[in-house]
Order: sequence, then C-alpha cells, then structure tokens
Amino acid sequence: MAFVDMGDQFLALARGRSQPPDHDRHFGLVVDDKAALRAELEAAGVRVTPAPNLSFRDPWGNHVQAVDYREIQFTKAPEIAEAMGVDGLEKTDRAKAELREKGLTRI
Repeated sequence: MAFVDMGDQFLALARGRSQPPDHDRHFGLVVDDKAALRAELEAAGVRVTPAPNLSFRDPWGNHVQAVDYREIQFTKAPEIAEAMGVDGLEKTDRAKAELREKGLTRI
C-alpha cells in the first residue's frame, strides 16, 4: 500500500484485483491549474474528455475526474491553503455564490 500526501488530505493506493474497468467507480482530484494538467496529460498521450470537463482513465482503468480549486464551492482554511501554495487562487463568481448561499463565506 502507498499513501500520497496532499496537504490536509491523502490518497491511499493499494494493489488491485485483476478485473475490467468499472465505469461507475471514480474519484475526483482538486487541482490548482486544470489547464496545465490537461496539457501534461495530453503530452503524455492520455485520452481526456473535451473541455471544460477533464476526466481520464488511469492505467488500471479507474475513472479520474479533475476539477479546478477556483471553480468549486469547497475551500481550505487560510493556513492550509498557504501551506499548500494555493492561497493566491481566487474562487470563480459561481463558486463564491455557492459559498455565500450556504453561509460559508462573505466573499
């Protein structure tokens, strides 16, 4: 088993079974630059979904969905965002509106 440390989160990877891809199972990654990730994946020859979405299959057939931190309603505590290097990323107007509607921010 391997653990990938991602600031205040982690991803645990375990040796899988030998089976075909499961088209319903997936996980999401929040990234600070979705366009840069798309470029890197395409340069590596990975098939990705058309923009504005960004999904792909990993080598084991898992469906991976990448979303931009600026576009989602979830936010990090200031000290966590600073430690992760994402403290300068501004949320989109839509994400700010979702946060306000839930009473989670005044921005």
